[in-house]
Amino acid sequence: MSALAPTLESYFTERLIGQRQASANTVAAYRDSWRLLLGFAQARTGKTPNRLDLGDLDAALISAFLEHLETERHNSVRTRNARLAAIRSFFHYAALRHPEHAGLVAAVLDIPAKRRERREVAYLTRPEVDALVESPDRHTWHGRRDHALLALGVQTGLRVSELTGLRNRDVELGTGPHVRCVGKGRKQRSTPLDRVSAATLAVWMQERGGGPDDTLFPTRGNSRLSRHAVGHLVTKHAVTAQQSCPSLKAKHTTPHTLRHSCAMDLLASGVDRTVVALWLGHERVETTNIYTHADMTVKEKALARATPLGTKPGRYRPADPLLAFLESL
Repeated sequence: MSALAPTLESYFTERLIGQRQASANTVAAYRDSWRLLLGFAQARTGKTPNRLDLGDLDAALISAFLEHLETERHNSVRTRNARLAAIRSFFHYAALRHPEHAGLVAAVLDIPAKRRERREVAYLTRPEVDALVESPDRHTWHGRRDHALLALGVQTGLRVSELTGLRNRDVELGTGPHVRCVGKGRKQRSTPLDRVSAATLAVWMQERGGGPDDTLFPTRGNSRLSRHAVGHLVTKHAVTAQQSCPSLKAKHTTPHTLRHSCAMDLLASGVDRTVVALWLGHERVETTNIYTHADMTVKEKALARATPLGTKPGRYRPADPLLAFLESL
């Protein structure tokens, strides 16, 4: 075996899983990045991944791979940067294991992340949220499950992985109803439930049954829903909701849209952004600023408090028609 294979294997088993105790989502994301890179390197060098040497993955090949992601796979800049982060993490580890490749490692680590345009977050208004949550057909088992999942998602703002990871024991419906989850960075947090969400969950859990460790929102086969499955059901119900709420036609509704909608609703209700950050499980309060930027009501209030300019509207009239003609050429 070459230097790359054993080093990459020890990086995943010893560093990423053993020492850093990375979450399953992080391991999967890094694994997928390296599967793509190794496939690209095989096509470029003619070597199978097991025969690749660390020296084969130089800065030129990594740069070409990143270009390939954008131009041929049509990945976004955000995805491209995430793949680069996975590659950089390994090369930081390889620098200690293979000092003879110090120059190559330095060149790869010097590849910059790409700047990207930051768009305002997409969220649903209260009428749109109501239409979406009411769209599942509650005459069916799947419809009742989806109704409870959507109601919980938009009220708590849980990430899709947090929603699908919930178990029966994570829900407390007694005094002070709330749900517990383990979020990003292995941080545990509890999110309170309002009266409607608690009642909806109580009805669903009575039908769902099962033991404390069983998945709260299972498939018909009693297995955990995948991220793709949740994305599919949200899209399906958003299309149904368009019949009663036409404004949804102009919006791309995803599971993460529910999280954004929860945050915007909290801000519109006057909740301090530090509390919103705690509610959503943000590592830093600054992350919550994206919702402040998207909230037009905050900007309108700022405009109302500002002193208007002391100028009168009027139409510009040039001093001389001939000079105006010449300036227009």
